[in-house]
Amino acid sequence: MKSKSIIIGSRGSKLALWQSNYIKDLLQNLGKNSEIKIITTKGDQIQNLSFDKIEGKGFFTKEIEMALLRADIDLAVHSLKDLETESPNELFLGAVPVREDASDILLVNRNSVDTFNELDLKTNALVGTSSARRKNQLLLFREDLKINDLRGNVPTRINKLKEGFYDAIVLARAGINRLNVDISQYHLVSLSPGIFIPAPAQGALGLQIRKNDSDLKQLLNKINDKSSSENIIFERAILKGIGGGCHSPLGVYSFKDKNGIRNTWVSYAEKVNQIPIRFYSNSYDTSELVDKVKRKTAPKKVWISRELVKESTFRKLLCNANCIVKGQSLIKKSILGTKKMPMCEWVFFNSSFCYESIKSLKNELAKKKIAAFGISTSRYLKKQGLKIDFEGKGTPDEIAKSFKSTLTVKEKVFFPSSNRSLGTVQKIISKRKKVVIQTYTTELKEQKIESYDYYVFTSPSNVEAFFKTNSLKTIKAVSIGPSTTNALKKLGIKKVFESFQSSELALADLVISLL
Repeated sequence: MKSKSIIIGSRGSKLALWQSNYIKDLLQNLGKNSEIKIITTKGDQIQNLSFDKIEGKGFFTKEIEMALLRADIDLAVHSLKDLETESPNELFLGAVPVREDASDILLVNRNSVDTFNELDLKTNALVGTSSARRKNQLLLFREDLKINDLRGNVPTRINKLKEGFYDAIVLARAGINRLNVDISQYHLVSLSPGIFIPAPAQGALGLQIRKNDSDLKQLLNKINDKSSSENIIFERAILKGIGGGCHSPLGVYSFKDKNGIRNTWVSYAEKVNQIPIRFYSNSYDTSELVDKVKRKTAPKKVWISRELVKESTFRKLLCNANCIVKGQSLIKKSILGTKKMPMCEWVFFNSSFCYESIKSLKNELAKKKIAAFGISTSRYLKKQGLKIDFEGKGTPDEIAKSFKSTLTVKEKVFFPSSNRSLGTVQKIISKRKKVVIQTYTTELKEQKIESYDYYVFTSPSNVEAFFKTNSLKTIKAVSIGPSTTNALKKLGIKKVFESFQSSELALADLVISLL
């Protein structure tokens, strides 16, 4: 390695320069001086076209790689999601520093917010993004959205939103965090990477050097983050296997959890306006995941213990994966109601029907703090015009603990319940701080179910009802969460596949992974 300063090649945008200066500081901490050389790329020069209309690949990286090959620079700092999986033989990915938040966010102009709708966007809203992946996933969740291309650096895109050219725009959380941009004037919708799947390597930086620069390679080992690097290599292997370049409608997100289990989400479509093939997997074999995207599965029959509406995401994704889907609830609910709202500060809803059982008290509900057991219930309550003050996340026990910690000393909670409520949250709230009233009943419908390839259970009550009439012990059972899983195992089902989240989307991702 040369004794003079290390020359860092970088694009000239604010974000690219932040990233290069970040690496410059890390090198300085290691006792190495460096300087930044700005290089203009093809993607920087062409601002009037979306990525799918620009010829070639490596729009933001090729010119920097060429400078590295000519030895005009010693080190290239890339947003790794922009870097092609196949680079010149003479070059090497020397390090991946700690990855930033990989998720996307949706910034919405306040006058375009409609919390009754998914993504909190008004009907027929105009969304700005030039990413084929983002377009594809937006249309999966909201077919009514209008999407126009939006190019430029992060401040430029936010200014376009501010000036009213769009109702909302999609940005990478990492860019907002790194530039410390003030987005307080906008309504923010956080897009979980397990739901709105990011680009492979999004949020990560790639430090590229020449293969023969052994001294610099050794130095960069001190900057490399092993966990981030492993996850990025895994995601990029899937990208390479599927093909189509870094600007195709492909999302991949992967990480190892605290138990060392790899969790991976994949979403892919050949065209923006197609329903994607998407799934969740624990596999460590990237070729297996690539094959799942590329091969066509034989027709499968899937039963789910829930009545499905026409626009159901579960139905949409499963039918696209060549499945025949039957939605059928095995429980009958009857409203008892209550004439009077009890003295309380909070009302906790564990389901949509829980709300239906006391919707006659809607005017009084508007004056209370509202808690929803999970995302599905929360979304339903928003559509009824309620403001959500607490939305449960994680396992039932985690939700219970989180909600309990939300309450102040003097606050009391009203739990509308059924005769079969498990009461996971209720149990850890002291008697003086809760009011539990049975507002509806749940009856089991005993019904013989025909043969299916997969059975998806959405509640412990549906599990109980199913096995009153059906004695299948070797079924391929899929569960919406821990309580339902426990109910299945108590009845002798040894192998249960459990969804990572209590939602139709997460259930669909899991079922498709099993096909």
